[in-house]
Amino acid sequence: MRHFFTILSHEIRMLLVSPSTYIAAVLFLGVMGFVFANILADYSRGPQQMSPAYVFFQVFWIPVFFMVPLLTMKCISEERRLGTLETLLTTPVSTTEVVLGKYGAAYFLYITLWASTGGFFSILDRFAGDARFLDPGPLIGGYLFIAISGLLFVALGVFASSLSRNQAVAGILAFAMLFAVIIGLRFLEGTTALDAESLSAFRTAVDYAQVFTHLGDFSRGVVDTRHLLFYLSGTVLALIFSILGVEAKLLHS
Repeated sequence: MRHFFTILSHEIRMLLVSPSTYIAAVLFLGVMGFVFANILADYSRGPQQMSPAYVFFQVFWIPVFFMVPLLTMKCISEERRLGTLETLLTTPVSTTEVVLGKYGAAYFLYITLWASTGGFFSILDRFAGDARFLDPGPLIGGYLFIAISGLLFVALGVFASSLSRNQAVAGILAFAMLFAVIIGLRFLEGTTALDAESLSAFRTAVDYAQVFTHLGDFSRGVVDTRHLLFYLSGTVLALIFSILGVEAKLLHS
């Protein structure tokens, strides 16, 4: 892993000059600023049961669906389309280093964009002057959930990018994977089709993988090791599949 940090710094620089990064940043801050403003509008009309931070993180999936594909769709697919990936791997750099370097850069920007929303709460703290608006439990738990779940979400985006030479296709695949994990599993939980006794094991797995349930636990300050295992194991598997996918494409090219 000697070349990992070299690739990581190079990929961060490339993302910082990529238009898709700034499109993702503008869309993200615009959407989350609009959401935050509407939350404050609701609080101005009357007291609410939940803190602003709790409500704010409940809509995490909205920016994830467009931000992750925009940050990851070019990372491998564009290299393959231009033929630079094969050239890069002829140097003393392993496929693992390349994939992890690109993943690390995308995750770094993902976390940076989310961290920038801390400015919303800083402004609220300065002008509202009411500690009840900034309950530390949902605030810290929400950002912790974003950091941990982001490991898996960005890894899925990198995996999608490893499956196609076309970055648009990679972006669509990333969106589909994220939708399946976040919304699809939630939909399955609400169906009665899994109530059969023969599907009890699958039902248990679906219940275990509920992202919104994980968010609720983190917001209450409950950090369950099972949740950590879900995101970490999913991240490792997605990255392994990405590495194997890149190597398989190189063998057949």
